[in-house]
Amino acid sequence: MKYLIVGLGNIGPEYADTRHNIGFMVLDYLAKKYEASFDVSRHSFVAEIKTKGRTFVLVKPTTYMNLSGKAVSHYLTSLKLPAEQMLVITDDIAIPFGKIRMRLKGSAGGHNGLKHIEQTLGHNNYPRLRFGVGDGFSKGRQVDYVLSTFSTDEQAELQTLIEKAAEAVISFGTIGMERTMNVYNTK
Repeated sequence: MKYLIVGLGNIGPEYADTRHNIGFMVLDYLAKKYEASFDVSRHSFVAEIKTKGRTFVLVKPTTYMNLSGKAVSHYLTSLKLPAEQMLVITDDIAIPFGKIRMRLKGSAGGHNGLKHIEQTLGHNNYPRLRFGVGDGFSKGRQVDYVLSTFSTDEQAELQTLIEKAAEAVISFGTIGMERTMNVYNTK
C-alpha cells in the first residue's frame, strides 16, 4: 500500500524554521528517522520511506505555499492514488501550539496552501494533519507571525511535538484515519 504525504512549507533559508514550515519539518524528521534523502523532482523535493509493509512518498512542494496544489495534483496523478491515500501536513493558527488535529476533509480555514490544493483538486475531501502553532499575534500581524520562528519556550518542546506528528503520519498509513484520529486528536 502506498501513501502520499505532503508537508506544506516554503523553500529557502529565510523560511527554514518558521511556523509556516512545520510540514517540511515533520517530513525532514521522517526522512532522517528512516534514513531516506530528498531528491529534486517535479514541483517538489521527494523522498520515499518504507515501514510496516507500507510505502510513504514524502513530498515537500517547491512551488511555495500559495501554489501547493501543483505538486499535490502532479503526485496524485503520477502515483495513481486517490485523495484518500494522501495526508497533507500544515500549520494552523486556530489550534493551540503543540496540538494536532487530523481530519478526513474540511475547509481551508484561510490557509493559502490548503486553498490552492482545494482549487486544484476541485474538492476538499482529502485527509490533513493540522499542527497547532497558536495565535500569538496582534491584529493584522498574522503573516509576520506564521513566517517567524518558534519562541524559545516553543523550541524546547518542538522536537517532541514533531515526533508525535510523525507517529500520526505512520499511524494514518497503518491503522487508518479513523483510528488515528481517535488516538492523536485527544492527546
